[in-house]
Amino acid sequence: MLSRSRKAILWLSLGLTFLASACATTPYTGRKQLIMVPQGSEISMGYQAFKDAKRKFRLSQDPEINMMLTRVGQRIAAAAHRPDFRWEFAVFQDDKMANAFCLPGGKVGVFTGILKYTKDEAGLATVVSHEAAHAIARHAGERMSQGLLAQAGGLGLSLGLGGMNPYAADAIMRAYGLGANLGVLLPYTRTQEYEADKIGLILMAKAGYDPAAALDFWQRMLNEKKDRFQMPQFLSTHPNDENRLKAMRDYLPTASQYYQPQGN
Repeated sequence: MLSRSRKAILWLSLGLTFLASACATTPYTGRKQLIMVPQGSEISMGYQAFKDAKRKFRLSQDPEINMMLTRVGQRIAAAAHRPDFRWEFAVFQDDKMANAFCLPGGKVGVFTGILKYTKDEAGLATVVSHEAAHAIARHAGERMSQGLLAQAGGLGLSLGLGGMNPYAADAIMRAYGLGANLGVLLPYTRTQEYEADKIGLILMAKAGYDPAAALDFWQRMLNEKKDRFQMPQFLSTHPNDENRLKAMRDYLPTASQYYQPQGN
């Protein structure tokens, strides 16, 4: 029977093996990623989640809104150049929910509550391209991999705490959980959001939408939230709005190089 120390070493060895075999690189930005989830599994989960969403949320019956989302979505999908994705676009009727998503595999959902901020086709393209960027950059798989690593690290630590006072061991495990969350998981989420902003600007531009229109959309969102309390950035999964706008302004000249105007 393996001792606790040998079990901990075994877990560490397995973890290093995963680390060596699970490296990936995001498109356009070139950031190195650790993704241990097979892309096929990631996409399958995305398809299932989209089916669940269509059962849970009411689909909009507004033909104009649906046609606009399909038109915008198809242009963004062409720019993303992921023929392995089965792209699909759905408008969900919920005027109180200002949100949208793109699941692995190209399943896009937009809630009607965000339309008061998008205002026009370019604004909607901003939202769809940002969400599509999360999908093509495999941010969901990266997040799942981070969760797996956090769980494996916690298990390895618990094996090494055998014989310790249970109250002390519990305190250390709680501290580990907090450290993993604040020190690794949340910052990566903010990194992914900044990255999706950048890739989204490029996708907009490649699809024929002026990427400068993204700044107008985010400024409208900022104006809506300016009187509300915002969580400190280091405890938030999304970047601070002012920082986000600045980063997009700084990146706009790069994204604009991809811009080829089309008839909107």
